[in-house]
Amino acid sequence: MSTPYPFSALVGQDEMKRAILIGAVEPAIGGLLVLGDRGTGKSTAVRGLAALLPKMRAVQGCRYHCDPQASGGCDDCVHLKSGVRVRTEELAVPVVDLPLGASEDRVLGALDLERALVDGVKVFEPGLLAKAHRGFLYIDEVNLLEDHLVDLLIDVAASGENVIEREGLSLRHPARFVLIGSGNPEEGELRPQLQDRFGLSVEVRTPTDIAQRVEVVRRRDAYERDPTAFAATWAKADAKVRRQILQARERLPVLNVGDALLQRAAELCLAVGSDGLRGELTLMRAARALAALEGADDVTLTHLREVAQPALRHRLRRNPLDETASGERIERAVAELWA
Repeated sequence: MSTPYPFSALVGQDEMKRAILIGAVEPAIGGLLVLGDRGTGKSTAVRGLAALLPKMRAVQGCRYHCDPQASGGCDDCVHLKSGVRVRTEELAVPVVDLPLGASEDRVLGALDLERALVDGVKVFEPGLLAKAHRGFLYIDEVNLLEDHLVDLLIDVAASGENVIEREGLSLRHPARFVLIGSGNPEEGELRPQLQDRFGLSVEVRTPTDIAQRVEVVRRRDAYERDPTAFAATWAKADAKVRRQILQARERLPVLNVGDALLQRAAELCLAVGSDGLRGELTLMRAARALAALEGADDVTLTHLREVAQPALRHRLRRNPLDETASGERIERAVAELWA
């Protein structure tokens, strides 16, 4: 396995990095949509974060690497847990790429034809959704994803499980993952139904500061020359981020968002014309996760303000008479409501 580029070595793109950390602390937010220029570190950031996360404990022999502490479980776990002591193993947090041209069988899973022909038994071969369970599912050029795959993702993202009813197979397995999509809006629009499933949305741009561009190139060149040595240089910084995430996960359950802040969140969503109630839910969860990351004792209006744009910019209704960008509309509303 190649050495991933260290998360801490990424230059700039602070909003994207903060949103990824929030998603790592609170997966219930629903993932991250990253829109903008190519070559700005989107996939590098995701793989770097997954590499620094602590290994997850899973049921040994389970094809879906289920959590041994979780109630219930998949069919594999029911068999493995029956009457014997459950064996466990530690696995790296998975980061699974979903290619644009992937077939339904590859995404959902399908009948193992070789076992069916040779042994005459029906055995399910898990797909990409199973491999991504408890990890990250990354889709580059998500706005170009074929409609039939979009429909599949919407169903699984809503339910947290993958249901198979085909080729004589009838089964379901858990498929809960942090969905991260990236793309360039100039190449095509994302289906609203899928866009709404992303908890946060950030915009990335190619840096225009000369010093920052030089630093990006310098670090990338050092990494490509000797990945192991470069990773060792940033190991201490990555360890600090790892501790920050673990401590935030521990703090998260004891942090509450008071009614006064919930009212502020609702007022903002109404002011900017956010569709549905996912805006308020995301604002609440993201602000709480950010407070946990910062080690704060309380969730404050400052936390709410800092997550307002990524939580709402992809949920605004379009006004053909107003060409103002979504981020500017949110910033303007925040200034008027929370001055």
